[in-house]
Amino acid sequence: QVQLVESGGGLVQAGGSLRLSCAASGRTFSDYTMGWFRQAPGKEREFVAGITDIFSRISYAEFVKGRFTIFRDNAKNTVYLQMNSLKPEDTAVYYCAARETRTIVPGTQPYEYDYWGQGTQVTVSL
Repeated sequence: QVQLVESGGGLVQAGGSLRLSCAASGRTFSDYTMGWFRQAPGKEREFVAGITDIFSRISYAEFVKGRFTIFRDNAKNTVYLQMNSLKPEDTAVYYCAARETRTIVPGTQPYEYDYWGQGTQVTVSL
């Protein structure tokens, strides 16, 4: 089992940047595919970005390509989401997730992930 704790959320103006962190504890972090999801009020949880355990293959949702970057530091048991050029529509609670099953590409559906953090709020103002 793994425990996940997100940090780095906050209030930022449109066009600004934030870096989210997700610290993992428990089993070997490098064994897990990691993902970032987000959920805005009244909307379903949606995939943002993912990075595999093997070869660190990466996937992004179309709406963040070119603006967000996911990367992991296995020595620090941490996965990051660098968010640039933020827009008001990026406002949501952002969740970190871990998937036990080894995979070639990151999953994009919430049900594919086994463990979740508590979330961190990101608010982008005009």
